[in-house]
Amino acid sequence: MKAPVIIIDDDPDILRSLGQTLELEDYTCLAFDNAEQALAQLKVNWPGVIISDINMPGLGGLEMMQQAHQIDADLPIILLTGHGDISMAIKAIRDGAYDFLEKPFSTSHLLDVLQRALDKRRLTIENRELKAELDAQSGPGPRILGSTPAVARLRKILSHIKDTPADVLINGETGTGKELVARFLHDHSVRAKHPFVAINCGAVPETMIESELFGHEVGAFTGAQKKRVGKIAFANNGTLFLDEIESMPMALQIKLLRVLEERSVEPLGSNQVIPLNLRVIAATKSDLKHLGEQGEFRSDLYYRLNVVEVYIPALRERCEDIPLLLENFLRVAAARYQLNSPEISQQRLSELVQHNWPGNVRELRNLAERWVLMGEDAAFNEAQNDQQSLNLAEQLFRFERTLLQDALHRHKGHLKAVQEELHIGRKTLYEKMKKYQLDKGDYKNH
Repeated sequence: MKAPVIIIDDDPDILRSLGQTLELEDYTCLAFDNAEQALAQLKVNWPGVIISDINMPGLGGLEMMQQAHQIDADLPIILLTGHGDISMAIKAIRDGAYDFLEKPFSTSHLLDVLQRALDKRRLTIENRELKAELDAQSGPGPRILGSTPAVARLRKILSHIKDTPADVLINGETGTGKELVARFLHDHSVRAKHPFVAINCGAVPETMIESELFGHEVGAFTGAQKKRVGKIAFANNGTLFLDEIESMPMALQIKLLRVLEERSVEPLGSNQVIPLNLRVIAATKSDLKHLGEQGEFRSDLYYRLNVVEVYIPALRERCEDIPLLLENFLRVAAARYQLNSPEISQQRLSELVQHNWPGNVRELRNLAERWVLMGEDAAFNEAQNDQQSLNLAEQLFRFERTLLQDALHRHKGHLKAVQEELHIGRKTLYEKMKKYQLDKGDYKNH
């Protein structure tokens, strides 16, 4: 079905005729005999066009247009006029109407004007979405860069949960940017003015991690010569980020579970309980549920942390974002080292898209820094060596998947348009989408 069209006319015969004409052309038609009911359907970025009579009882076409443009100033409105209304219609064009049709009008003329109005509407909404994307990606603080459906879903989830008190579990491979996502959540939330405290559970020695997290009083253990405020208490009113949570010793997992349940902490050697108001964000590269089943991670802690789970896609799953990410990393590195940002050739971009990226975004960022510091040839030695290790089947797999993703993205998930562009049958397209785990629904709003 094509974009929706609202038609408004108090003449039931004209309303029925217009509706039938548009439905035969696969438009989604919403018919109303008064303007008030039609206006109730509108909101900003409604994707369609309005076709309305000018002279109607109650709210007329011109008044309806003024109110519709208060909701969305760029909404195309086509007015239907009788012979005596021409001067009024011309004035309406000056006041913001898209076009007018003088009764009686031909079906072909109606469809031509409507299609042009819908094309304009589509471009307007695409430009708004692009501007919103650029604003989101160029704002202060951490940024989640990318335009693929997976990244768009990630940003939508983060935007939805940023101000909730729920604890979050971030899951993603090494190098995908788990701490970046945690900082994004904190910096864009109501807790932004309070501490963001990060601790890598795999980097702190097991003998020290309990003191690091919970703090201690003087004399709590041998060597505790002065009081220490733990990371948990220090993060009060803010965010505590626990990276590599799967590395936390089992005995500490029990104590952390109690902190999460009771929202309070008791430092080592103290009988005083400190009440807490904080969000805990944990990150892992492992399947904690599976580890729990194997007895290597507490299942009750997993379920307590997993109030909201956020998955970060690997870079190989979002290779369309590589040009944007690389350009950003090159500019950042050039500014840091006060050097010029190099130009990127199409050949290099093609090589990068085909690369496996086992180190994910971190690997791409490191390559960009080497490129700025050492030049193109030195930067690409490692990437080329990794690429040569891929066999032909792996390279063809990635190339075909990228081709399908690009086509689905361009055509917003419309499979017929994808078929025509790639010159493949419907059955073949479905089989390939199943093979590469692609869903047309992921691309409809992009």
